[in-house]
Amino acid sequence: MGAHPLVVRVTPTGTRPGSGLSRVLRGGVVNMAGAVVSAALNLALIVAITRAFSQETAGLLFSATSVFLIMAAVANAGAPDGLVYFIARMRVFGRPEAVPALLRLALGPAVLAACAVSAALLVLAGPLADALGPEEAAAYLRVLALFLPFAVLADSALAATRAHHDMSVTVVVDKVGRPLAQLGLVGMIALSGSAGLLALAWAGPYLPAAVLAWFWLGRIVRRAGPEGARSEPGAAGPSATGPDAGPGDGPGADQGWREEPGPDDTQGRSGERGARVTPAEFWSFALPRALGGVAQMGVQRGGVVMVALLNGLTGAAVFTAATRIMVVGQFGTQAVLYAAQPRFAELLAARDHEGVRGLYQAGTAWLVCLTWPLYLTGLVFAPEVMRLFGAEYAAGAVALAIVCAGQLTGQVLGMGDLVLTMTGRTGLNLLNNVMSLLANVAACVLLVPAYGAAGAALALVAAVLVRKLLPLWQLRSLVVLHPFGRPVLAAAASGLLWFGALPLALEAATGGGLPVLAAAVLVGALGHLATVWRLRDRLELRG
Repeated sequence: MGAHPLVVRVTPTGTRPGSGLSRVLRGGVVNMAGAVVSAALNLALIVAITRAFSQETAGLLFSATSVFLIMAAVANAGAPDGLVYFIARMRVFGRPEAVPALLRLALGPAVLAACAVSAALLVLAGPLADALGPEEAAAYLRVLALFLPFAVLADSALAATRAHHDMSVTVVVDKVGRPLAQLGLVGMIALSGSAGLLALAWAGPYLPAAVLAWFWLGRIVRRAGPEGARSEPGAAGPSATGPDAGPGDGPGADQGWREEPGPDDTQGRSGERGARVTPAEFWSFALPRALGGVAQMGVQRGGVVMVALLNGLTGAAVFTAATRIMVVGQFGTQAVLYAAQPRFAELLAARDHEGVRGLYQAGTAWLVCLTWPLYLTGLVFAPEVMRLFGAEYAAGAVALAIVCAGQLTGQVLGMGDLVLTMTGRTGLNLLNNVMSLLANVAACVLLVPAYGAAGAALALVAAVLVRKLLPLWQLRSLVVLHPFGRPVLAAAASGLLWFGALPLALEAATGGGLPVLAAAVLVGALGHLATVWRLRDRLELRG
């Protein structure tokens, strides 16, 4: 392949030259607002289930929905990540007219695959139910299987809207609308006492979510014509005001920024230049990512199934409740990742590695600001948090403390796996996620029979650290990434002060309890917000 220079027109964007932080921050703020609501709704959903139904019924639902989510990761075939990657490149190289063809190329096979996986789950519901135990398990799995294609269509359509930097649809449909509908339906089931309809209440909202996401995506694609894409601030690429800028570069410069294609441009000349993507190019990127996504979902949800098989449905219910704080934290993480993902793809397409480093450190600081308060509170007040789910869930306090300690470390390591994916190196991403899954399964087999939920929590932490550390080592030859900068240090210091030192002092002085937990969270939140506002320049929070 001959060397073809990439020409990227420059515009001044972001709070740091070349990083586009302001756009990412705006998207992150929208997602963060949705994430807060979504986290509260999902936590309320779990609390409603654990308090309204027996541990066995709750464990059965959590196990069945974990199987559903793993199967959905199999069925989407990597289409959501492929859409974000290629649409972002089409936009940065000024080829938005190719997006409709890309959507047809991706969504058709993904929905067909989802139908095939749905049929397989219908057939295998009986054997899976025998492994789980209760007679109702087969009915739960069959109901969930019917809604699996809608879940895949919704995820893919929402990913395409995020690739256009429209975060509102993800917030309205996926972060707020779907969990609100689930909570309302589960509440109605709880009042009626008919536990057999729980699976329908949980899965049913995926159907309207898919319809709304699809129509919203159509509006975005029709609106995003070639002229609109070219005139959008920052859509064409990074600013040339950084250290790589030439003498005539800068705001208002007429020169472009020219770069030769690098080794990370793995999708061929048409992929580099934003032209129409061939099926071979798209699926060679997406399928390895799909397998990686399955492995990642296996780590997140497979532990519930492993505990159900090795320690019973009651243990699965306790483990699910203990790990809900991690799931709540993931909504905050996704708020940043969803906004940063297309921008990372654009910066890497333009070979702006300085911008990548800046966005990585700023994004890690935002992750710490959002998630450390939650995990520190869970670590300090583990017994009180577990009692929210019911007195019989108090045994999960040790598991909760283990999960929180692991997540504190995982969040400060940042989003190296996302950067690795946006370089096109999905093979390495697949390897990392498979190694993470193997670590999780091996640790579960060794620890769960003896230690139950606490053993599964240790396995989960080991898997998360494997997935976080490997990308940083693998990316060292392309762009050296590390989170140890002033923004991350400032964010960590604020979290440790207001949600570590202050709650520990209050607990030591009063003996703890739910009122102390509530007071610590209130005072800590106010202090943390004030500190973050005061340090907003250092935290790159001006947008």
